[in-house]
Amino acid sequence: MTDAVMPTSNRALAVIRRIPATLGMVAAILIIGIVSRGLWHPFRHSPMWETFAYGLPAFEAGRFWTPFTGTFLIAWPWIYMLVFLGFTGMAYLEYHRGWRVALAYFWIGQLFAIFAAALILWFFSSFTGWEWAREQATVVDVGPGGGVLACVAAAIGLFHAPWRVRAWSFLLAFLFVAMLFWGNVLDLEHLLGVLLVLVVDRSLRLRRTTVREQRLLAFLGLVTLGVIEIIVLIVPTDGLFGSTAPVSGSAVDILTDIVVIGFAANGLRRGRRWAWIVAIILSIVNILSMALLILLIGLEGLPEMHILLRGDPAVSLATGVLWIVAFVYLIFVRGAFQVRRSSKLGQHPAPTVEDVKAEIRAHGGGTLSWMATWDDNSYLRTSDGIVAYQRRSGVAIALGDPIGPASGIARSTREFIETVEHEALIPCFFSATAPTKAAVPAGWRSLIVADDTIVDLPGLEFTGKRWNNVRTAFNRAEREGVRFRLTHLRDEPWGVQQQLRAISEMWVGDRGLPEMSFTLGTLDEAADPEVRLALAVSENGDVEGFLSWLPRYGPGGHVIGWTLDLMRRREGGFPTVMEFLLGASVRAFRDEGALVASLSGAPLTHEGPSDPGIIGDLTDRLAAALEPVYGFQALHRFKQKFHPRYERMYLLYREEGDLARIATGLTRAFLPDATLRQFAGAGLDLVRRD
Repeated sequence: MTDAVMPTSNRALAVIRRIPATLGMVAAILIIGIVSRGLWHPFRHSPMWETFAYGLPAFEAGRFWTPFTGTFLIAWPWIYMLVFLGFTGMAYLEYHRGWRVALAYFWIGQLFAIFAAALILWFFSSFTGWEWAREQATVVDVGPGGGVLACVAAAIGLFHAPWRVRAWSFLLAFLFVAMLFWGNVLDLEHLLGVLLVLVVDRSLRLRRTTVREQRLLAFLGLVTLGVIEIIVLIVPTDGLFGSTAPVSGSAVDILTDIVVIGFAANGLRRGRRWAWIVAIILSIVNILSMALLILLIGLEGLPEMHILLRGDPAVSLATGVLWIVAFVYLIFVRGAFQVRRSSKLGQHPAPTVEDVKAEIRAHGGGTLSWMATWDDNSYLRTSDGIVAYQRRSGVAIALGDPIGPASGIARSTREFIETVEHEALIPCFFSATAPTKAAVPAGWRSLIVADDTIVDLPGLEFTGKRWNNVRTAFNRAEREGVRFRLTHLRDEPWGVQQQLRAISEMWVGDRGLPEMSFTLGTLDEAADPEVRLALAVSENGDVEGFLSWLPRYGPGGHVIGWTLDLMRRREGGFPTVMEFLLGASVRAFRDEGALVASLSGAPLTHEGPSDPGIIGDLTDRLAAALEPVYGFQALHRFKQKFHPRYERMYLLYREEGDLARIATGLTRAFLPDATLRQFAGAGLDLVRRD
């Protein structure tokens, strides 16, 4: 057995040891299925059916053992697969809360579902003329469905937000729809088992859902209503309001609903007020139609309504109930639908670049703060500062930490998130540091995207064996007549500027994709008068390589450090020019009294272990795939020559479901001008290099 297989086997055994009750239930059902031949022959046709099946007729006949015997039997062979799939919910519950809790939920849910269903059917069949209740009161059934779904509901209660609300919504929608349109005693038992857990656990808290989640549930609910109306139009039903044949409802009414739903659903997802109004009007129309139908049935009788509608009114009554639920929910979350079209977030006028620079000088900033002054960024004013962001593909990507006093980071973070979600966008923070990570709401996720490489300058000396590479670069530069110059781009003559542009264009041309932006600058950003340029120039005036350094301000308007941005070298030039430029730069900053020099973080590279789980694996694979094009890993290894300390930089996001949109948004932020042909060409290049 290989080393790779061993851990997987051990994990599987560990899981098995923690779910003995679930495995025992599955084994018992399998064994009884073999003994009863129910695995390959319908037990529903067995002569033992009446003896072991549970239900109101069994209790009236005094067969009170049937809830236990019927639990381990399955009516039809194909249902076994569904039952075993449902037991994964019990396994999840048992794994997290133990076998006693899992068995308690199963048996209490199962017995409650069976006896409560029998009591409900007895009451309505005895004291009302409800045809559905009288019919189902004569039915017996088997199966562990009530207990299994009770465990599924309890397992959902263990999910993290927002998946808990989504899973609850899906489960309840499925059960209520099944009950309304195809309801039998088994559907009633399933619903009762889940409702018991819902009442006892109280894990569904709609008031605590975010604005974004409320919009998503409204969108999914409206789309689900449309899908249901299409299905019941073409599929026969047999639910609480009677049975129907295919195409027995009003096709005109249903198609009208579908058109309006298609028009309004996406607007609900984006929080548009007009879409909410349209959905409310559609709900009211359907509810009034149901009320009118009930009135006419009471006045004219059901047979006459069959003739008048040229079909059965059951579908209209059942869908009317769903529209009532939709209407109540839309009223309940009406505050989530206030969005009007706007290109900017927050109050107007938005902060300007000069406002951002003033905020940085007044309160200081992090190693990436000066990047907030670059083009393509927008700004949100908060109570305590400014957040720089880019709006890409429905995502608002905040750049680094909020700008402003350190004491206001938490408040600025929360205000940015609330504002972005109010505008129906997905919020995230890219290359944020620990203070912002601590400020995001509970339940947010983080992903390490880079390590900021920090060189502390006070007392820095290039002595000792570990600095051999830097000293060698200095010595070679001196022998070959290469000189270091710390300057500004605008102060250099036209000839030098043209050399810098030629070096950059050659670097970009070798990669097939345009220069990256967002957190990676170009010569346009290097032209900022506050950005410094480090040049390595040969005796004949050729530029061997260059760096650009962004200022890092401390409180009070003093520059306390510098952040590396551009790194470019001439092809075929001085081999150790980068070591020379970096060493000479940090030495010059040290002599000026600066405290730190950040060599920046190479995207998708970091020290230490990767993030656990599937997302961490995917980022590692992405980094490996991009390495031949951009060389991030090689860049990270190069910076290690300067023995930096590391500060983690994170992608902060609400949930895994946002990552696909965030990835698209980040791609457009980093490569806003890349074409599909360039992406395809880079992909082909990756394949060739592999």
